[in-house]
Formats: sequence, structure tokens, C-alpha cells
Amino acid sequence: MGTEKGRLLDAYLVASARLGDRHALGILVRRWNGKLTAHAWRLLRDEEGAKDAVQEGWAEVLRGLSRLRDDGAFAAWAYRIVSRRCARHIGRLRAERRLAQDMAAGPAEEGISEPSSLDVEVVRKAIAALPREQQAAVALFYLEDMSVAEVAVALDVPAGTVKTRLMHARRRMRGALEGDE
Repeated sequence: MGTEKGRLLDAYLVASARLGDRHALGILVRRWNGKLTAHAWRLLRDEEGAKDAVQEGWAEVLRGLSRLRDDGAFAAWAYRIVSRRCARHIGRLRAERRLAQDMAAGPAEEGISEPSSLDVEVVRKAIAALPREQQAAVALFYLEDMSVAEVAVALDVPAGTVKTRLMHARRRMRGALEGDE
């Protein structure tokens, strides 16, 4: 479905759900649950954490749906809520990790394997090697076809920050794909 048609459908579903249409709400959840879960996974790299963040996000969406003023902005708003839930999850993990580090030796480092040829897998690995903030910006901008402004709302950062993250991500990916890194 085209981007504009999809936004119009979302706006209709949000308006209907706000009026109590459970069927419209169910369709909205089915349309966005997978995308929000994929977004949360990109940020967390943890399947269970991603599912929890999205589930908590849906609860917040349901509570706040009546306060959403622009029905067409649902996607960016929902991504923002899930991004915040992921940030909270990361904060909890960091606190747990600091506690574990205080009680034990330093953390083990993960290795990153080098891609062998320029194909979809190589691009996927190049994206995966980006810092999480850049991964999120790239995924929302290129994979979800959101504008810089929508990505800014979804990630709860200024538009200039989104542009900077995209610039750095492109530079890093270019270097990785050309073998400079």
C-alpha cells in the first residue's frame, strides 16, 4: 500500500479507535505491531526485551490515543513511545551491567565478522555495525520511508540530530562497504 494511502488508513483507524471501534483498533495493532517490534529489536538486539517494550508501548498508546491531535502522525508518535520504552529498558540493563561489573571482572567483547561480498547480507551487517542511534535513524528513514521530521518525532530528538545521525551512518556504511573500515 502506498505511503500516503497507508497514512490515510492509519488516520482513519486512529479516529475510529478513539471513538471506541475495537475492530479498527485491532487492525491498527496488526498493521503496526510487527514494525514496532522490529524497531524495538533494532534498538535493543533482544527479542524478549523488544516484545516487552512494544507491549508496554501499546498500553501507553491506548491510554494516550485520545490526546493524539494529528491522527496522521500516529506512526511517528507510536515509534516515539516505543523508542522511549526501549531507552528505559537500556537504562535498566546498563544499571544491571554496572552492578555486575562492580561484582565481577570486566565485560567480554563481541567480535564483528567481516562481510565477504557486496550483497544484502553485507548491507545488513554494515547497518548492524552502526551505533544503535544511527541504526534507528537509518531504519526509520530508509526502511520505513519516514521523513526527517517524522524520524525526529519517533526518536524524540531534534531534526538536526536525525540529519547528523544519517550523515554519520552513511559515511560509516560507505567506509564499511568499500572496505575502508
